[in-house]
Amino acid sequence: MNIYHSLDSFHRLECAVVTSGTFDGLHIGHKKILSRLKEISNQCDGESTVLTFWPHPRMVVSEDSQDLQLLSTIDEKIELFSQMGIQHLAIIPFTRAFSELSSDDFIRQILVDKIGTKKLVIGYDHRFGRNREGSFDFLQKNASTYGFEVEEIPRQDIEDLAISSSRIRHSLLSGNVDEAKYLLGRPYSFTGLVVKGKQLGRTIGFPTANIQLHESYKLIPANGVYVIKAYYNGTAYQGMLNIGVRPTVDGSYRTIEANLFDFDKEIYGEDLTVELLHYLRPEQKFIGLDALIEQIKIDKENAIAFFRDQK
Repeated sequence: MNIYHSLDSFHRLECAVVTSGTFDGLHIGHKKILSRLKEISNQCDGESTVLTFWPHPRMVVSEDSQDLQLLSTIDEKIELFSQMGIQHLAIIPFTRAFSELSSDDFIRQILVDKIGTKKLVIGYDHRFGRNREGSFDFLQKNASTYGFEVEEIPRQDIEDLAISSSRIRHSLLSGNVDEAKYLLGRPYSFTGLVVKGKQLGRTIGFPTANIQLHESYKLIPANGVYVIKAYYNGTAYQGMLNIGVRPTVDGSYRTIEANLFDFDKEIYGEDLTVELLHYLRPEQKFIGLDALIEQIKIDKENAIAFFRDQK
């Protein structure tokens, strides 16, 4: 996949089949659009091209941008687009000046002049340009003027999937990682740096990797205990993970701590990627460490049973 971090490095294509959007989460609704994009590209011997925007537009234009929680980092999206077999990915730097670009200017300057669009594929009710003024009807009426065809993924197809990034966020914030996995088409995951914590886990027989996410905007799911699969240096490990404030030991801030089974490496300062597979229970306060240890033993048994049932 060819990746362009600005349009300055993009060389106009002879037959670009294009879609655009933020694609947060790259869920199964997005994948339907991308599958159609590739199908059309193959039919007309064109080149599949995705335009996305970074930073996320809400980071730039919204007053509540500090509270923004995204499902995907830009690096995660790049990897997912590559796995989908997209040929060209243009990451357009989103600025306030860019947000003021009219839909007509966006089409003429970017889709036509810079990209060489011959067919545009968009999701139902997709909007673009200043104040989201561009629409499918606008494109359809002016397609001949711009010199490309436009296809909209039907409303029924999108509604049949009942997918939206906001629905997935709600699922994760409710601890419903099973639903999130179904809607995403894969387990929700995040990557972070392993840092030193209070090292209480190793004193009670359950050493943990304390994970600090790289991006503050990456959504952290509901507090609780999860079954996970963790990836370190390309190897997958089964385990469990706690998200929360550790009330039993009077914790005062939120942590993400992974206990990996059959793992004894020191990995401070290294990255760990975690996939959330199943929600075991909410975080709770126990009457003491002994009660906490007994519950952790039960959690591990339940996690092992989960993996055994998956075989």
